[in-house]
Amino acid sequence: MSPKSTPPVARRPLIVGPPQGRRYNMGRMHAVFFADKAETGSRYSVSEWWLQPRTKGPGVHSHPEDHIFCVIAGTLSLLIAGERSDAPRGSYALIPGGTQHDFENHGEVECGFISINAPAGFEEQMPSIVAWFKDNPLGEVTDA
Repeated sequence: MSPKSTPPVARRPLIVGPPQGRRYNMGRMHAVFFADKAETGSRYSVSEWWLQPRTKGPGVHSHPEDHIFCVIAGTLSLLIAGERSDAPRGSYALIPGGTQHDFENHGEVECGFISINAPAGFEEQMPSIVAWFKDNPLGEVTDA
């Protein structure tokens, strides 16, 4: 180990079943966090996000953490650095930290994606994000 290296943090294997995880309801969208800072030694967090059909996104925003999205159901409409793309099931998107982005579901079926955030820490914002969506509910997409 070099003098600049950080000693590894002891971690344990983890299996999280479907009814488990920390669920956050945000009206027409919900998220479930399966592993984050405590379980990953602050390296990353893993969550699942679901948007009801024809649901607008949170609006253009950015985070310091990198996002990796893997679409697992439906088609996710992404706006990344000013460019809009549709990401069908099986697509991956890399959103570097600091990049302006938004996501929506323009489809007629529920859309879901797995989000890996690195480093961990994004999950600590979830209580304030839930409160924000309570005051600013997601709308319905009227023109795809």
